Amino acid sequence: MVGGTIPVIGVLTGLIVAITVFIWLYHEEKVKRETGIEIAKLRDDPAKVERLLGLFGERKKGPIDYRRGGVITLFVGVGIYLLGTVFFGTIFEGIGLLMGAIGFGTMIAGYLCPNTGEKLTDAVQEFEKR
Repeated sequence: MVGGTIPVIGVLTGLIVAITVFIWLYHEEKVKRETGIEIAKLRDDPAKVERLLGLFGERKKGPIDYRRGGVITLFVGVGIYLLGTVFFGTIFEGIGLLMGAIGFGTMIAGYLCPNTGEKLTDAVQEFEKR
């Protein structure tokens, strides 16, 4: 009987964590929506309402810097490789080498294909001025 309860507890733990995170995110967004509605009721100017609602929104995401992500992934791979060398063995060494290679490739991609988001934004703004 004890041997069968451990897998059941493991599955239930995974389900409970997933459901808890879903409920938490739902309530967090609900509070933001209710706050936006209250702001809209108190303000008459739509521009001010949009600006205030923008404060609650997610921050603007810029272009992805592949060089930074590549360096981080490369050193995570080095750390996993060293962990495998010292403690866990060849499986972790292989995983560390794979992670390092992925990080190195990502870093090279960042140098070969630089971000052109700023150039596109400038071109769009210049086109809109016309």
